[in-house]
Amino acid sequence: MATVSPPWSYTLQLPHDPRAPGIARATLRTVLAAHGLTELAPTAELLASELLTNAHLHTRGPYALRLLSVEPDRVRIAVWDTDPRVPPGFGEAPPRAAPADAEHGRGLPLVRACADSWGASVLRELGASKGGKLLWAECARAEWPVG
Repeated sequence: MATVSPPWSYTLQLPHDPRAPGIARATLRTVLAAHGLTELAPTAELLASELLTNAHLHTRGPYALRLLSVEPDRVRIAVWDTDPRVPPGFGEAPPRAAPADAEHGRGLPLVRACADSWGASVLRELGASKGGKLLWAECARAEWPVG
């Protein structure tokens, strides 16, 4: 009889500190290992790293990493920050190509290329909500053809 694992989620609140993205990536690896999803770690860590670095570089306030089981073999990596502006190339418009000599500008197009799905939500300040935005990306175990 097949078993179904219950859905799970983790949220890690992070201060605006240059060490925060590394701590979040270590937490991500631990969570994936605890749920038997270590094969997702390389892609999930890349996605998280780009989203976390974007939040750290382009905002002044705290940010948060949220991990969510979307399906048994699929995880959503989401990063919340205090700035409600969705970065160019992560909304509806296609990403802009970074100039060859640019030091920044490749992260979010990389997320779009490596994620199975991705998106953004602008959060309004309501009650206890702090507003801002949530950028997310999903990755899943590869489905191998049977036969």
